[in-house]
Amino acid sequence: MQFHTGRLIDHVHLRARDFSVTSRFYQAILAALDIKVGAVNDTWLQVDELFIDAADADTIPSHIHLAFQAKDEAMVHRFYEAALAAGGKDNGAPGERHYHPGYFACFIIDPDGNNIEAVYHGPSTRSAASVTIEPTA
Repeated sequence: MQFHTGRLIDHVHLRARDFSVTSRFYQAILAALDIKVGAVNDTWLQVDELFIDAADADTIPSHIHLAFQAKDEAMVHRFYEAALAAGGKDNGAPGERHYHPGYFACFIIDPDGNNIEAVYHGPSTRSAASVTIEPTA
């Protein structure tokens, strides 16, 4: 079985009810996944294809399911513990799921009500570590 990623989503934009709470939550779970935040300030956070900012009075917070890739089962566990410590609510403890053999995941409700997952698909190799995009002249 092969998984192809990096072709469908350009970016995901989440709107936070209380940006400072949401920012602390995402910085904690991303650190548990060994993912460095690209940029952050008092009103927005950006990492790879994920952008989070504060919802204004005319915009409601986002409500989606978002799954982050983990490198192994231990990383799923670290993500889960970091998410709970950062104010997330349990929505499914780390464990194997029936989606396909080797699917190991956990689910957390973030401070804005989004269902956030960390998933390890089992031992595999990647064709590339990341996708490089360079503007043409």
